[in-house]
Amino acid sequence: MKRVVLRRLVKRDWISYSSATIKQEGTHMKSPAKMTRRTVLGVAAVGAAELVMPGLRRAAAAEPIKIGAPLALTGPLGSVGQQLKRGCELWTKVQNAKGGLLGRPIQLLVEDTGGNPADAVRKAQEMVERDGCTIFTGITLSSEALAVVPKLDEWNAIFVSSDNGDGRLTADSFVPNFFRANISAPMGARAVSLYLRSAPYKNFYAIGMDYAWGRNSVSVFESEMKQAKKNFIGSVFSPIGTKDFSTYITKIRQSEADACYVTMAGDDYNAFLSQAAQYKLPEKVQFLSEVVDLTVPRAVGDAALGLISSMRYCFRVDNPKNKEFVAIWQKEYGAVPDNNEGEQWQALQILAAGIEKTKGTETKALRSALETAEIDDIKGHVAIRKCDHQGMQGGTVVKLVKADGFSSPVPEIIATFPGDKTVPACNKMTYED
Repeated sequence: MKRVVLRRLVKRDWISYSSATIKQEGTHMKSPAKMTRRTVLGVAAVGAAELVMPGLRRAAAAEPIKIGAPLALTGPLGSVGQQLKRGCELWTKVQNAKGGLLGRPIQLLVEDTGGNPADAVRKAQEMVERDGCTIFTGITLSSEALAVVPKLDEWNAIFVSSDNGDGRLTADSFVPNFFRANISAPMGARAVSLYLRSAPYKNFYAIGMDYAWGRNSVSVFESEMKQAKKNFIGSVFSPIGTKDFSTYITKIRQSEADACYVTMAGDDYNAFLSQAAQYKLPEKVQFLSEVVDLTVPRAVGDAALGLISSMRYCFRVDNPKNKEFVAIWQKEYGAVPDNNEGEQWQALQILAAGIEKTKGTETKALRSALETAEIDDIKGHVAIRKCDHQGMQGGTVVKLVKADGFSSPVPEIIATFPGDKTVPACNKMTYED
């Protein structure tokens, strides 16, 4: 019995949570004053190595590669943070099953920020000072990322973004230790605008969440519509956590727009679409979006039908690597991977390519390696651009439809665009053509 318990502890040693996160996950475990959970796991791992397989003792001596993931696991965008967490966890599990990286195990450090920028900075700094962690990913909100990036040089740390959309992160607010593996808000807005150039809609209104990502995305979309000689009527922004969208829905209806661009996520998105359906707004206005997660149609059902959106990652991308990834994900979680789950996996694949290229994790060398990192993976070819560290990749536009085998609407890919059309010029957020 002792051996079984210790082996289970070893299996879980690649992920560490703060006490707050453990409680949030439903495990009410408290550490003694002088014996942390991490210490207990470390001692157990050594004991298990001796009991189970002597060869593991040498492998256990290898210093783990620590990856910090300060995530908004709670709050209005908690569903996004949970997606990123699952992406981190499965990638870590799969990578460790292959022997880790460079013969070193991966240790994932998870903290809940609640979506608060100040807490994101504090939790990340604690990981640096307490755990010696100098590699970060998964920071959920763009406002959190914008607060963290000025500290990267001081911490001598690297941050590989998996979901931050604000264009300023690779433009006005760019710092050399930041890398964006994911599609940005300007890139998502651009993909939708390219699709709309041949669509029948002429008059546009926009609604976005009132924080960095929402305003940035709407701004780029407005610029794109005006450049395409479309009529952009106006926009409105709702505070994060808005429950009642009736006044916003009235404004959209009164605008007489034939299409409305929506930049929302999490609980806000669900509430908006549900209430818009109650007011029968989709019968009059075509909804467009910069990004959509599967959590949205799962939550609101047919209220999401017909939505046209850019999608940063779609499980229906047809290539061998993605089919393999979807199969692994379904085996682990019993569902297809969602938008941010795929983006998180891709970000960690980019990080792994940099670590393997430089044969280590020393910050300066890793930064240099990541500047030319490229992969052929679940979304096809992705290459980091050296001038601003944006991942070059194509754009995908989907429409939410009913499909056999799914109880809620799912994305159908209706258009794709190459990266040279969707990625803005270096350090830019807007497009010339």
